Amino acid sequence: MKKYFITGLVILLPLAVTVGIIAFILDLLTKPFIGWVSDFLQRFHLWQKGFLFLTPSQIVKYGSQILIVACLILFTICLGIVTRWVFVKSIFKLSDRILHRIPLVSKVYKTTQEVIKTILTTGSTSFKQVVMAPFPQGGSYVIGLVSRESPKICSNQVGAPLISVLIPTTPNPTTGFLIMYKKDDLIFLNLTVEDAIKYIVSCGMITPPPTTLSSEEESNQGRDRN
Repeated sequence: MKKYFITGLVILLPLAVTVGIIAFILDLLTKPFIGWVSDFLQRFHLWQKGFLFLTPSQIVKYGSQILIVACLILFTICLGIVTRWVFVKSIFKLSDRILHRIPLVSKVYKTTQEVIKTILTTGSTSFKQVVMAPFPQGGSYVIGLVSRESPKICSNQVGAPLISVLIPTTPNPTTGFLIMYKKDDLIFLNLTVEDAIKYIVSCGMITPPPTTLSSEEESNQGRDRN
């Protein structure tokens, strides 16, 4: 009985979490407009009766949310098209320069802009390599995600190239430590970022495929074959 219950939880919990997150995002996006759209739809008296297990008021609410999300998507697409026009693009560039010159606002805006561009820009090299890094001391290792090369001012201070590595925390990988390592101190793994995140979130319960080899091991095997 216990095994069946656990199997059911394994199936239902991911589905429940997914539905909960989607419902939260949907409510967050539609909440500012739900009152106006619901009042607008109720004027037409389209839903006098319920449908299946939904009451007329629930049909209006969910219909309003679907309509709002569709309008937001359409607005976002139109905004992307408009911003590609030369004249409008120049206006956005001017507003961007103004925001960069406002004290306090410029720091928040610039930092947010750089982070979003780094995450969303196609072809970004962020978090493409998984490594084993010594942490919190030598002799013990954690899974880390290579961000990119560290600032030159930091590398110059130690006289060697440094690599910035994010050490995610368990089970919440959205927080962690940003540590700079020398390349020789890292063990590079032939492991996808997705598998590494699964390993971290599951507290080590979901392990990567046993056939995964480090880059150094792969190169050694290649030399042996030759």
